[in-house]
Amino acid sequence: MHDLGIVILNWNTRDLLRRCLQTVTEANAHFSRRVILVDNASNDGSAEMVREEFPEIELIVNDDNIGYPAGNNVGLRALGYLDKGSVLETAPRYALLLNPDTEVPPNAFDDMTAYMDADPEVGIAGPKIVLPDGSLDKACKRGFPTPAVSIYHFLGLSKLFPNNPKFGRYNMTFIAPDQEAEVDSVVGAYMQIRRGAIADAGLLDEAFFMYAEDLDWAYRIKNAGWKVMYHPQVQITHVKRAASRQSKKAQFEFWRAMLIFYRKHYEATTPVWLHSLIMMGLLIKGGRNMWTEIRSPAAP
Repeated sequence: MHDLGIVILNWNTRDLLRRCLQTVTEANAHFSRRVILVDNASNDGSAEMVREEFPEIELIVNDDNIGYPAGNNVGLRALGYLDKGSVLETAPRYALLLNPDTEVPPNAFDDMTAYMDADPEVGIAGPKIVLPDGSLDKACKRGFPTPAVSIYHFLGLSKLFPNNPKFGRYNMTFIAPDQEAEVDSVVGAYMQIRRGAIADAGLLDEAFFMYAEDLDWAYRIKNAGWKVMYHPQVQITHVKRAASRQSKKAQFEFWRAMLIFYRKHYEATTPVWLHSLIMMGLLIKGGRNMWTEIRSPAAP
């Protein structure tokens, strides 16, 4: 059994992926690890590059771009995480979702694993993430997008009052970038999850295509009694949206993800008047195709 199983899902980010894999393979390895690269039907030669330059990386090539959660689940299942309550004994003690447009320092895996080992109540942990210009990737410590939190954010109150725990909860801007804290969620660009937490909550929800699947996973894992921790003593770099920028579906999928998350976790307890406002806002933001999603009885 390995200590850390790393899943990297790639779609058309060959050059950034190369740099990511260089940092992954060069990182310290005081804990045993296994690295799986899942390619979501890239057409830029990503899979060929991995075969030629990183033969030690386990490569799985999907026939189609099946989306972020489904693609990551392919890697997670290969590691032995099968579903809720069904995890093989050979599955690593921790799983790590790592984006292909990230760069990790030599100590990242060792330090994050040691950090989680020190507190058995931590189900998920994530590091401080900075963009190439050195600014903070605000998504690395997040609050759940409840109806109230979302309204404060999209009305701009989170920008006006970033240090207010009520108005600044969307990106938890009231927590200093270098302050360790328990948060609602960390971002899937680097999300390390304990095996027991996956056993309790199951895998990523494939109803999402991209966006919010990490929030949903954190929500379910917290509900199962685990803590989610932001650990800024480890810092990685994230180019961010290197793949999604290429996709015309990205903006629509963001709002579709918000609809799915809302329906799963908040619709049942939301007053009718507020529900109507939320649906109107999603329709305005998501465009014409959102109407089909809102009307669909098959949506969660």
